[in-house]
Amino acid sequence: MIRFSNDYSEACHPLILEALAATNLEGNFGYSRDPHSEKAHELIRKAVACPTADVHILVGGTQTNTTVIASALRPHEAVITAATGHIVGHESGAIEATGHKCITCPAVDGKLTPALVRAAAAAHTEEYTVKPRMVYISQTTELGTLYTLPELEALSETCRELGLYLFLDGARLGSALATGLFTLPDLARLCDVFYIGGTKNGAMMGEALVIVNDALKPDFRYHLKQRGGMMAKGWLLGLQFEVLMQNDLYIQLAQHANAVALKLKDGIAALGYRFTSDSITNQQFVVLPNAVLEQLNGRFTWEVMSRPDANHTEIRLVTSWATPESAADAFVQALKEAAANT
Repeated sequence: MIRFSNDYSEACHPLILEALAATNLEGNFGYSRDPHSEKAHELIRKAVACPTADVHILVGGTQTNTTVIASALRPHEAVITAATGHIVGHESGAIEATGHKCITCPAVDGKLTPALVRAAAAAHTEEYTVKPRMVYISQTTELGTLYTLPELEALSETCRELGLYLFLDGARLGSALATGLFTLPDLARLCDVFYIGGTKNGAMMGEALVIVNDALKPDFRYHLKQRGGMMAKGWLLGLQFEVLMQNDLYIQLAQHANAVALKLKDGIAALGYRFTSDSITNQQFVVLPNAVLEQLNGRFTWEVMSRPDANHTEIRLVTSWATPESAADAFVQALKEAAANT
């Protein structure tokens, strides 16, 4: 079985596993007050070129999203997001459960624009509506697309003009950074808060939150504890980012995932199949005949996204740091054979 269903099926990169084993009986202070976490925080501040940033490492993306949004917003305030945003359809109403509304926008390719943000803000100006206070974006988006640096700059400028925080979900930030279209210092310059995703890029678990805006820093550890994000064994998270942030490992893992995904894309495109988004990252979305998918079923896994008609299905193929190039070759060859047999 060759799996293209997600980018977190494997436990972690071998270097992390080795580091965990080597420090197993080391003994450390709890709650991320240990030397490994401190080293990871230092490496991240250096990587983002922001020595004054606060860094907190949480377990997963949903926990990070809910903790950031709940801590940043007052009870009557809301967050603007693309309708396809992860906080809308993939987190079981976690944001609404904190008491904050998600204002959704029908964004093309899963990306917000200054015009969409302005329209959402303009539609919520009365006391009987919620008050927009934050803009949430993902990089990469849930559709595998990317905000370019000019697009990020335009959004940042709009948010500052309107008095909105800009929060970037970086669950798949590695894949986005590996394209070379922007840098971590760019994010520290343009965002109020963002995170560097580890779970989907070689870590066993962990998302490294970077708080740039001073207004969002006070008492964050209280919110972290209240939301269940302050781990007694916090060094297990810190150690993983200590490994990932050295010797360009974080970027190298993402570059590999992207390269395998693009090999998949090129091979599938050569067979004439249609992609629903032009992704250069580790997520690829393609429409295939059901008869072809039936022949591939059992040999490969994927995620079903939609059914355009009775005879076709849109699927998502995801690669990871651990996906070998041979997996892409095998899928393309099997697809070619299946197409010939239908």
